[in-house]
Amino acid sequence: MQWAFDPAHSQIQFAVKHMGISTVRGTFDQFTGTIDEENGVVKSVTVEVDVASLNTSNSQRDEHLRSADFFDVGNHPKATFTLTSFDRSGDDVTASGDLTLRGVTKSVTLKGEIGGPAKDPWGNQKVSAELETKISRKEWGLVWNVALEAGGVLVSDEVKLRIDVQAAPAA
Repeated sequence: MQWAFDPAHSQIQFAVKHMGISTVRGTFDQFTGTIDEENGVVKSVTVEVDVASLNTSNSQRDEHLRSADFFDVGNHPKATFTLTSFDRSGDDVTASGDLTLRGVTKSVTLKGEIGGPAKDPWGNQKVSAELETKISRKEWGLVWNVALEAGGVLVSDEVKLRIDVQAAPAA
């Protein structure tokens, strides 16, 4: 069976430390994804993200993140994830795959849990996943930064990613 992400009930989030003292969070508001499973076993997952849809609730910062200093959306408008392995123990899962950002592909591993299948109040089948990982943005060529007078840098290298997905049978 193939499942399609429900964008109204799904979110892709990122978080980075700013000046080493606070966390800036954002989302990618436009994305698509599919999950192929057979008898409850996940066979493939593909995700495509419109990187220009990033949103940190600050338009000046968002434009800087879209620029060549960071995501370079003019040359790399999409980010993708393709599953390479999926391990499940009860509701706990480990999903590994190839993440492509800014034209660079690296392997990542996400951990979390899955839910469902379950029926909504209108009888529609749904499944869900909540997954997290941490990546080094420098590994994907996102190297822009500013040294701080007191030491450290403006933007952390570590980026926390969180994916909350609800999916329904694909049409």
